[in-house]
Amino acid sequence: MSYKKSEQAFKEAYGVIPGGVDSPVRAFSSVGGTPVFIEKGEGGYLIDIDGNRYIDFVQSWGPLILGHADSDVQKAVIDAVKNGLSFGAPTTTETKLATEIVEMFDTIDKVRFVSSGTEAVMSAIRLARGYTKRDDFIKFTGCYHGHADSLLVQAGSGMATFGNPSSPGVPADLTKHTLLATYNDIDSVKKCFADSENGVSSIIIEPIAGNMGLVPADEAFLEELRELCDEHGALLIFDEVMSGFRASLRGSQGIISVKPDIITLGKVIGAGMPVGAFGASSQIMAQLSPEGPIYQAGTLSGNPVAMAAGLASLEKLKANPEIYTILEKRAKRLVEGFKEASDAVNIPMVIETRGSMFGFFFSDKPVKNFDDALENNSELFGKFHSKMIEKGVYLACSSFETGFISIATTDEMIEKAIIAAKKSLKELTE
Repeated sequence: MSYKKSEQAFKEAYGVIPGGVDSPVRAFSSVGGTPVFIEKGEGGYLIDIDGNRYIDFVQSWGPLILGHADSDVQKAVIDAVKNGLSFGAPTTTETKLATEIVEMFDTIDKVRFVSSGTEAVMSAIRLARGYTKRDDFIKFTGCYHGHADSLLVQAGSGMATFGNPSSPGVPADLTKHTLLATYNDIDSVKKCFADSENGVSSIIIEPIAGNMGLVPADEAFLEELRELCDEHGALLIFDEVMSGFRASLRGSQGIISVKPDIITLGKVIGAGMPVGAFGASSQIMAQLSPEGPIYQAGTLSGNPVAMAAGLASLEKLKANPEIYTILEKRAKRLVEGFKEASDAVNIPMVIETRGSMFGFFFSDKPVKNFDDALENNSELFGKFHSKMIEKGVYLACSSFETGFISIATTDEMIEKAIIAAKKSLKELTE
């Protein structure tokens, strides 16, 4: 494949955009090479500006569960655009989309729309703090909840500890109330509660973590989190920005029985448009302005074009629930095929799926938390990624990201990707 136009485009972008990209992972820093610049998407494919065609297993990092340029979503967007791009005033489409979401989640009575997943989580944390009148909250190493200051905290060990900023520009004073625990390790959570001097307002967790690779939480662990929150009067927040309507029609709630107090959503509810949301019981949500004292606002929140796109997507998914069975079958076939390819050349690999989400690590042991994920062979992944790009397969450009299947990703495309994986791994071991 030729990448001359992408290489030139990256050079030009680098001159006017930091790192040449508007989100760090797009730069291909962890896999090497030049990022391909996309011209358009068609169903399960991406086409770059050099005319190269790729089977797309990123799907805009999750939202395009119906694939690129879905005709129903396109029509909804075009119809909405004809009426105007933004009003800064209520529209009935907001209510319709909110109703669809509320009807699918037992723990949500009301929902507030925002413009991104970062906004949704930031607002949910503020809501939990205001509701409980406590400042501290617990997050887990390896779980990404957006780039708000108090959430940009990681830890290098498995010990629960008070957070230190992991990015320059984030004052320590803004992260001192962020307590870090280890994913799937309840003792580390108990230590956070014990260490908190002023009380814990909430625990926030990705019940299906997607930013250290695909690492689902054990249901027993989530049950213990629920018990700890009830015992200490804290709120349990499920960050389902990635897994909501992806892992199942009801996100993790369609797979596990544990009920959170607040849920954050994004990705699929915008069908590719910038949208986020957070929801909870009427009692909790009543604390938000203008009903209550906790302030949250956004000029573009509930944008009519984004609402129309999300509503078209959710209505289609709700009317065709068999989509999720098909997606899960294809996701499992893909990673099982990758595992067959790695076994054939004696390279260890562990695989995981949740609905249309999939992940794999070049590792010889199960991955249950971020420390486990860090032990995967990321150097090998980078080489594998480059080989797959050359063969027309577009994977997430980091070993710590989750992959996605769209309904436009056919069985034939899955088999082509498996063949590409077999050839790539064979080439890497010869």
